[in-house]
Amino acid sequence: MADTDREFLALTAYLKLMSNKGAESANLEQRKQFLLLLIPAIAAQPQLPDVFRKHVEQALQAVEKVHWPFLHNVALEYYRFWVNDIKAIAALHASGGYEISPVVAPVPTEDLKTLWNNLDKAQFSITEKWPLKAYTAALKDEGAKPGVIETRTRLVKLLLLRLREVDDRSGDHYRIAVHALLPLFEMRETRKMYLAVVREFYYFWIGNPDAARYIVLKTPV
Repeated sequence: MADTDREFLALTAYLKLMSNKGAESANLEQRKQFLLLLIPAIAAQPQLPDVFRKHVEQALQAVEKVHWPFLHNVALEYYRFWVNDIKAIAALHASGGYEISPVVAPVPTEDLKTLWNNLDKAQFSITEKWPLKAYTAALKDEGAKPGVIETRTRLVKLLLLRLREVDDRSGDHYRIAVHALLPLFEMRETRKMYLAVVREFYYFWIGNPDAARYIVLKTPV
């Protein structure tokens, strides 16, 4: 069996589903071309979320940042085919998932430095402050240094401003907001830090009583 058989079988099944849902050739081609960039990197790799995310991030470097939010969604959809999670695919399909033109938030027109500096002027509501304060307290309990806490809370504030545009506290809406900001992080290290922080903060945002246990101060490789 060729090293990429697993990946191409998943690609064929994924594109067939999108075609059956009415995706036109240009839409399918955009999805296909990105996944063809990804496939050589994930071939023969362990089917683990962290492994997949790492190679998705690398593949995105080859495409224009304006397309990142859409292609992140494509990668997430394809992942379930890659790991052959039939139940998840069926559940998403039944609930209206796998959209031809998924909702994506536009990448901000301002650069990261401008948005970062403007945080000092931003006002946050009580409902926004509550998960932020809980996250800050949890970081202190984990022994995070003041500089680490400051950086992480400012990253959360960037996301909270973007989350004002979503309608509810669902994972899908959170992901849309996260992906809209991702192209702003030019340096790989800061991008990894941002992703680590937003994964932690999600559990505080939804009010999970065990949110603190998801904090991992060391940024993933």
